[in-house]
Amino acid sequence: MAKVYRLPSLFDLYNFNWKQLNGTGDLERLKMVFEVLQDEELMLKLEAERKGRRDDYPIRPVWNSIIAGIVFQHKSIESLRRELLRNGELRMVCGFELLNGADAVPSKDAYSLMSKKLLNHQDDIDSMFDKIVEEIRQVLPDFGKNTAVDSKAIRSECNGKNKRNDKDNRGDADADWGKKVYHGKREDGTLWEKITSWFGYKVHLLVDTTYELPISYEVTKASVPDIKQLMPLVEKAKNTHPSLQIEILTGDKGYDSKEEIVKLWDNHKIKPVIDIRNMWKDKEETHALKSDKVDNIAYNYKGCVYCYDMNTAEKKELAFNGFEKDRDSLKYLCPAKAYGMECKGKELCGEKGYGRIVRIPLETDRRIFTPIARSSYKWEKAYKSRTAVERVNSRIDGSFMFEHHYIRGQAKMKMRMGMALLVMVCMALARIRMNQKEMMRSLVKRPLPKEKAA
Repeated sequence: MAKVYRLPSLFDLYNFNWKQLNGTGDLERLKMVFEVLQDEELMLKLEAERKGRRDDYPIRPVWNSIIAGIVFQHKSIESLRRELLRNGELRMVCGFELLNGADAVPSKDAYSLMSKKLLNHQDDIDSMFDKIVEEIRQVLPDFGKNTAVDSKAIRSECNGKNKRNDKDNRGDADADWGKKVYHGKREDGTLWEKITSWFGYKVHLLVDTTYELPISYEVTKASVPDIKQLMPLVEKAKNTHPSLQIEILTGDKGYDSKEEIVKLWDNHKIKPVIDIRNMWKDKEETHALKSDKVDNIAYNYKGCVYCYDMNTAEKKELAFNGFEKDRDSLKYLCPAKAYGMECKGKELCGEKGYGRIVRIPLETDRRIFTPIARSSYKWEKAYKSRTAVERVNSRIDGSFMFEHHYIRGQAKMKMRMGMALLVMVCMALARIRMNQKEMMRSLVKRPLPKEKAA
């Protein structure tokens, strides 16, 4: 027996009050995204491509419903379609024809065709993302000042594609294997190592650590090294947002590279706060500072600078006294003079040695010596802010359903990631405009009542 759908009466159509949706919570969140989503240019392009062809399912409602699927955390098109079939209000908000009832819901093939069309408009999706990021930057003047870079593993739910195991065309020919190696030291001094591997992709993110929002991104195969995407992410952000002032960039040991550190500071005046690996082949604890002006100063691979007592050979850490930009040098003070410590080798150190200032040019070792001294509290505080990008990664997995997905192919993965990040920044901008900055990072929380929000 054929399904019978109740069509809305003329009374329903003329007396529908859009304010009725304000109390529905979930739909209100979707409307918030629609209000800031700058998609008119993309819609005009897609409608022009369809001109003269069948228009059973208009472009705009279909696009709106795809955005709704992201907002409401549907990990498949079939899940979204089931929701549209049962939820008349959602169909209405997306713009589907009221008189068609549930028959207005596009078929699976229609969504598949729309997805293929969107693959040809990745630049437009990226452009929308960049426009929203720029609007956020304009309303939050310090947005982008403190940043972090990281990559996130996106596992593929299928195997690699080959003739033997992909007879049903369900493999992923673009994905490959990636791995990350973690090192550490236990409390008893023994070393540990952990290796994680996955088949799929990586999303590389440049994130604002104050507001925990993405600034730029890229999707690559899992095997692509993190370091290769560092400067492209930074340069893309700087070129797209000329007035963006990045002061600090933090990253883990995967971004430890003299070449990249030099580029960040010399080319962009960005202070790198990047964890460091011990690359000293001799594995000595300290190296002497090679300078004619000092004779008992040494440093370790982590950038700590020491003074050896001329009498007892006791090692004492120098006091960091700031970065001298005009000299591209780090300034350190004698620890005895700075902290009022007793120095038994004071007399042997001489008048010029005791209480002296030690300047270490960055050129001494560009990996170890950076504009923010690695031994300083400022460096430690900045590095701790790197956890912001980890929280963004967590939202990508949880709120945007990339932990379990059905996406195959790098182009589809980038398109889907671009749309997810677009929704993320759209929601943030909508919250900011509603004076709900404390909720800007949430996709799932319902907005506060307007009288409370004010």
